[in-house]
Amino acid sequence: MVSSELLNITVYGQESEELEETLPGFSINGSVDTYFRANLNGLNKNEYGPDGEILIAGPQSPATSFANDPGFAIGMANVILGYEGEKIGFVADLVIGPRGEEAVFLSEGSSNIVNQLYAYYNVTDNVRLTLGNFNTFLGYEVISPVDNFNYSTSYMFSYGPFSHTGLKADIALSDTWSAMLGIMNPTDFTEFNPFGLYSFGAQLGYSAGSGSAYLNFLYGEQAPGLDATFQVDLTTGWNFSEAFYFGLNTTYNKTDDVGFYGAAIYPQLQTSDNFAIGLRAEYFKELENDNGDAIVYSSDASVTAFTLTGNYTIGSLSIKPELRLDSVDRDVFLNQDLEPTDNLSSFILAAVYAF
Repeated sequence: MVSSELLNITVYGQESEELEETLPGFSINGSVDTYFRANLNGLNKNEYGPDGEILIAGPQSPATSFANDPGFAIGMANVILGYEGEKIGFVADLVIGPRGEEAVFLSEGSSNIVNQLYAYYNVTDNVRLTLGNFNTFLGYEVISPVDNFNYSTSYMFSYGPFSHTGLKADIALSDTWSAMLGIMNPTDFTEFNPFGLYSFGAQLGYSAGSGSAYLNFLYGEQAPGLDATFQVDLTTGWNFSEAFYFGLNTTYNKTDDVGFYGAAIYPQLQTSDNFAIGLRAEYFKELENDNGDAIVYSSDASVTAFTLTGNYTIGSLSIKPELRLDSVDRDVFLNQDLEPTDNLSSFILAAVYAF
């Protein structure tokens, strides 16, 4: 994952600082988020018949994760407990709320509360072993709204992996180069492995003072009877000045005869100490297959999505107004006259508080 050091800042509250002074190495931080969402040219509610029956199930929303409920809605509350020692440490990242439940969907009976839960051991100054459940290393965006500039999420993030459970080794090759190797359960089976199948992950990273780039790979069977998933992903972001940041994510994912590929750019401009504006421009394409199976809208569908987000910070609070336009190469939405259309425009106003 890539985040802009210039524009994405995790704020630690006074409580965490006091805990660090009392219990060196321990920390508590997290976030809460809530939002308002409305379609500008699509349905914002169900359409009912004369007897109260639902004629058309609404509202319309992009087929991406999170921030899709109409009107005033909530995201999640996130509390991260951690300990960082010289050799050992742990992270217990807990979430409640719809955003957390959608991200931690695993299996029937899932507790829907553990976002990450892992322990690590620094074998040497250059090698760290991590065992447990951790958010994916692929892609540009993450589950927590604190570390994403845009509040809504991309198609590539929504249909790539969310989390993994397994063992990984992070290796510092030099001051600027790094590598990661891992063996994991099938994607998003975070609590246990029901199939006895495993995936392999790898990453090669480069990080300098002005930015970073990561080339990621994932390979392995995700369920019995399916061919192995292969995914390759490039994520990079650079500060070109004190005010301008530019990010890029491109990915290719194929499982059996179903898959997708896409690319997105993330230019962001800091206009003042308290305000920044950023654009996500994404192209997403589903792979055509003989069975007509679809990942999102339809086999062989292509999507372009433009998301313009403002970020106004007041201390630890971020206010994010957002305009989004999703366009598909076929009629998958309904407009306010209940006619099929190939595009949907929407507005979101989100509040994210980090502590």
